[in-house]
Amino acid sequence: MKNNLLFDFTVDKAAKTVFVNREFAAELPLVWDAFTKQEILDQWWAPQPWASRTKHMDFKVGGRRFYAMVSPEGQEHWSLQEYTSITPKTNFKMHNAFADKDENPDLPGSDWDLSFSEQDGITKVSIIIKNDSLERMEKMIEMGFQGGFTMTLNYLVTLLATLSQK
Repeated sequence: MKNNLLFDFTVDKAAKTVFVNREFAAELPLVWDAFTKQEILDQWWAPQPWASRTKHMDFKVGGRRFYAMVSPEGQEHWSLQEYTSITPKTNFKMHNAFADKDENPDLPGSDWDLSFSEQDGITKVSIIIKNDSLERMEKMIEMGFQGGFTMTLNYLVTLLATLSQK
């Protein structure tokens, strides 16, 4: 098994784009499920000690996931994801925007393109996040997105190891 798994996080301000490439020591179907099933997403899609709480999710083209990242004190930061394209087990795209608790999006948002591939039991996830504006991307970065998403993906590594053993 490969010990040095790829993790690359690049911010291109000129293109208003963030590129994330991450390898996981897990088979593709499990990694795909971790990104597309509410019951697994809510176990890892927030930097600890925050938690992810999905109010509703419909993983289909035109479907949405409405969720909050909840602090230990109960503070909620809501987001809305709308799925724009799904190619099972290989790619999905979504528009992501911050929102209020009533599901009203705070536009502009960002377009996420997630690609999945597997080789020798290692699944690579490549994520391209294109922001509608430089201001939105800078707000995301200022809110600690790089550190938080890195922590979140590291937590997914641990969760996948546990799920792989089941």
